[in-house]
Amino acid sequence: MKTVQQIFNTKPLEIFSVTSNTSVLDALKLMTEKNISALLIIENEQLLGIFTERDYARKIVLQGKASKDTPISEAMTANPITVTTSDSIDLCMQIMTDKHIRHLPVVAENKAIGMVSIGDVVKFIIADQKQTISQLESYINS
Repeated sequence: MKTVQQIFNTKPLEIFSVTSNTSVLDALKLMTEKNISALLIIENEQLLGIFTERDYARKIVLQGKASKDTPISEAMTANPITVTTSDSIDLCMQIMTDKHIRHLPVVAENKAIGMVSIGDVVKFIIADQKQTISQLESYINS
């Protein structure tokens, strides 16, 4: 069984986060600077929520709110679904598919340690399948 830890082994472990009183505009600036589409909302080492481009579209733009004047706490998804490093890649894919989400914060000992995206999961699955195919071809040809 392939796990989240194996994805973490292939990517840098960086956490991009803001606090709940950060303005939506400042959060968007950070997301643009880091070329990411989701941020964790963390205070006192506690994961409070996640803010995504989808949250921005639905909770700010469509409601006519001003990004500069709105704290991220009004736009974030509170208490996000999380996974651990020992959870399977299949579980992540199942959660993302069933819940229509693209990012899963990863926690250990009740602290956020990273995040996996649908892109991370798909990239990992494709690489794993390529390796399996290569091994089978090698076996067949020997």
